[in-house]
Amino acid sequence: MDLKSLNSVFFIGIGGIGMSGLARYFTEYGVNVAGYDRTRSPVTADLRKMGIPVIFDDNPAKLPDNIELVIYTPAVKDELNIIKTLKKRNLPFAKRAQVLGHISEKIPTIAVAGTHGKTTVSSMIAHILKTAGIKIKGFIGGITKNYSSNYIGDKNPQWMVAEADEFDKSFLNLKPRLGIVTSMDADHLDVYKDHRSLKKAYFQFIEKIDKNGHLVLKEGLKYPGKCNVSLTTYSTDNKADIFAKNIEQSGPVNYFEVDGIISTGKITLKLPGKHNIENSLAAIAAAHLTGISPGMIVKAFDTYEGIHRRFDIIFYDKNICYIDDYAHHPEEIKALVSSVRAMLPGRKITGIFQPHLFSRTKKFADEFAESLQLLDELLLLDIYPAREKPIAGVSSKLLLEKTNLKKKYLLKKEQVIDLLKKNDFEVLLTIGAGDIDRLVEPLTSMIMQKTKNYHDDKESI
Repeated sequence: MDLKSLNSVFFIGIGGIGMSGLARYFTEYGVNVAGYDRTRSPVTADLRKMGIPVIFDDNPAKLPDNIELVIYTPAVKDELNIIKTLKKRNLPFAKRAQVLGHISEKIPTIAVAGTHGKTTVSSMIAHILKTAGIKIKGFIGGITKNYSSNYIGDKNPQWMVAEADEFDKSFLNLKPRLGIVTSMDADHLDVYKDHRSLKKAYFQFIEKIDKNGHLVLKEGLKYPGKCNVSLTTYSTDNKADIFAKNIEQSGPVNYFEVDGIISTGKITLKLPGKHNIENSLAAIAAAHLTGISPGMIVKAFDTYEGIHRRFDIIFYDKNICYIDDYAHHPEEIKALVSSVRAMLPGRKITGIFQPHLFSRTKKFADEFAESLQLLDELLLLDIYPAREKPIAGVSSKLLLEKTNLKKKYLLKKEQVIDLLKKNDFEVLLTIGAGDIDRLVEPLTSMIMQKTKNYHDDKESI
């Protein structure tokens, strides 16, 4: 695949976070980029502002004439008319992961894999490298607050930082110089028949690391057999090569120091929760292995702002806190709610949850119920199907019945605002990987009005 010779590329599913990053990459090199997505979103709006044509209806008549390569994601089903038409043209098709893998062959790559944490870790590494003056290509699985993008495109990059997605075994296309594995919990069992098969894919990912490279592994994860590359482990306790000490939390901010094979002064992390300290340690390990000094690492965290929809504090005052989060796995929900409890002890937590995928809901129904029971109040939305068709007997009602909470509601997105207007809440969470983020703006407006009314009432007393 000679990407440099391309003049025009068409993306199927261009609004996806991984696909849009590649679209930005090709646009940067002067390639004519266009694409299809079924849903309008802030990402597609941003691409169109860049001059990238995006079509939203399955109409082959709207396809460009001069397409040289079709890049697609397996998340989009091939029954679309535009896909059938493109195939009739005998155009070459490539998966997003194949293209990303091809790019990774040309640049020393840091690839971050894991069921949880990979987007946060990738963004942290990218920011540390940028702060240190190192040029990078960054393909991040979320919109970074520091760079307002999921793509960082420096010229003449010294490193590429990429999120290594396990869905469809995409990460096996990457050839990293430095690989990171944050977790191997069961997920994507629509792709992997069981947890054992998923772990096997992670072991294959580790085997893809350059023989002169490095593996950064969360302490406690088991890798069978002998590791043939340099291994560095990390943890929040001193059993690992790199660990955190003197941990303090003040509101939404964590403070800690790093010890082990690298020692730092106090790090300020503007994200709460033990899991985010662990994410930081993974990024610090990677930065250390690329030769960045402890002082520069501390400096980078001083300015690190995080990722949109990853423990994203939208509103915060003494009366109301509103946090938006991408959590879509039971362990992620558990980590989110536990972090909120530690940050705001004694406060009532209301969670709005949109399950993502019928297959995931079916497989982890009991685990979801257990995690959602950590809330004080649950507003449960319909399952976001994404790439899937409904499964008989699997619905949000199933989760509602399994969740042991006194205050729980099953409702449509359109009903959320009206319900919350009538009820008091202290901490509000929007949780999910579907289109629940469409609620962020109206919820924020509603909270601002509630806060204004509260202050107006206080002044009138």
